[in-house]
Amino acid sequence: MKKKENPTEELDHTDLALLKRIQKEGRISNSKLSETLNLSETPCWRRWKKLEEEGYVDEYRAILNRRKLGFNVVGFTQVTLGSHEEARTDDFEQFVNSADWIPLCHCITGSADYFVQVIARDLDEYYERINQIRRVEGVSALHSSVSVKEVKNHTQVPLD
Repeated sequence: MKKKENPTEELDHTDLALLKRIQKEGRISNSKLSETLNLSETPCWRRWKKLEEEGYVDEYRAILNRRKLGFNVVGFTQVTLGSHEEARTDDFEQFVNSADWIPLCHCITGSADYFVQVIARDLDEYYERINQIRRVEGVSALHSSVSVKEVKNHTQVPLD
């Protein structure tokens, strides 16, 4: 089966506009959305529900202000495992998924195995969290950098 070059080919201009709007404003009412898209409410609602059912929308959530909540340090750590046995990678990934102070983790190519974002209230807490990562069985090396300025932070997918 041939892979589609552009998975959004199935979506028309209105579907893309709808997704773009709810991506920026997830709490928008159907009434306001339909007005924005120049659709009546029922067809707008049907399209919205269909896009959800087809998996174009994963979930809705609030994005909290980490600084207002006291999380003033953001760090990025490259993690290298000493072994790539399934048990070691499973242990590490289970640890990451249980740590709410790790909002992002990717398995990567290159000299490290994982790229992890860590948030903390201050540098002392950041140090403690890095040490928790270091103690996960199988972790052999860490390389960390602390953010000094956030230039861009969003979760939007380009739809143009």
